[in-house]
Amino acid sequence: MSSHSPSHTIAIIGGGIVGSALLYTLAHRGVDAILFEAEPELGLGASGTNSGVLHTGFDSAPGQLETDLILRAARIRPAVLHALDVPVIHAGAELVPHTKEDNDTIRHLAANAAANGVEVAIRESDGALLVAGESVSDPVAFTLALAESAQAAGAAVEVNALVTGITSHTDGLTLQLADGRTFAVSAAINAAGLYADEIARLVGDDSFEIYPRKGEFFVFELPDRQTLDRIILPVPTKRTKGVLVFPTLDGKVVAGPTAVDLEDKKDWGVRPEAQDEILSKAVQQFPTLEGLTPIASYAGLRPAGRGSNYIIERSAANDRLIHVAAIRSTGLTASLGIADYVAAELLPDLGIAVDPLRPTTKVSMAPSNGPWWQRTARHHAADNS
Repeated sequence: MSSHSPSHTIAIIGGGIVGSALLYTLAHRGVDAILFEAEPELGLGASGTNSGVLHTGFDSAPGQLETDLILRAARIRPAVLHALDVPVIHAGAELVPHTKEDNDTIRHLAANAAANGVEVAIRESDGALLVAGESVSDPVAFTLALAESAQAAGAAVEVNALVTGITSHTDGLTLQLADGRTFAVSAAINAAGLYADEIARLVGDDSFEIYPRKGEFFVFELPDRQTLDRIILPVPTKRTKGVLVFPTLDGKVVAGPTAVDLEDKKDWGVRPEAQDEILSKAVQQFPTLEGLTPIASYAGLRPAGRGSNYIIERSAANDRLIHVAAIRSTGLTASLGIADYVAAELLPDLGIAVDPLRPTTKVSMAPSNGPWWQRTARHHAADNS
């Protein structure tokens, strides 16, 4: 079976936070867009298995594209979160030094934050770096709200829609789906996360490779209804950014992640040894966790580029395919900045008209079924059972 749908201007391949942000941005800038997601729902990959922390970019290297897009998103995101009623805890973060080297690192981070225009302070009592702008969100609610708002503004979403072929036609591209349907589009944006390299291969582009970097998290319930009122970030070392401890929207506390490089893009399990790896570091950051047993755990697979990061460009093999690939752990934070960059700076080169951003279309979201961090874990557990 094969049939052509009505032509769309832009196809977005991948329905995580970046794909949804692209759909939202294009729909609200007057671009006719359709999103294809291989899974039965949006946000069932890395977007549903991260920390939910929205970073300020205080520690990002100045001048890099990733940093520019984090800062770009920070200017756009507050109004969008408010308009879509996405829940956020404006907790702020602290980095507490434990060694002289940590104090040196904190001074360097404060200077880095100033270079990026991010407000921080150093607490006199213990030399801790305070980053007031760090916050915690519900990344699944954010992903779904962006897509719902885009649909209300005229965009389309197709789930269970695995793209298996991309061919050129006179005015753009034709996408083939696993179910036999075809869609004619002017251009496509490859936001397929772990599978972005496989989408690139469909046009003969082998310029990058994606591998999964597993991040495991452990969820705790504090005794006596205690809660955590801030995000506790470790002072980074040359080797690692370390384990963070942060509150959730439903009053729990999460510690993580690990960073384990894999080959298997379907290995969503939590390793038995991960608990000891996380807890020893988390207790140092937040001693209240000492002796507590996690009530849950989950793992996410971040789409890491092999020797590359933040690949946002037109494919050299087919300039009608725009890659938005190797978007690592900052993807949630940078998503709206990435989308704005693509809409403003890449699409016009293809002759696609992009209007100024229109007001956000408000949506009424259905209540979620339990905490967001359980959703993807349950989905992949069912897949592997």
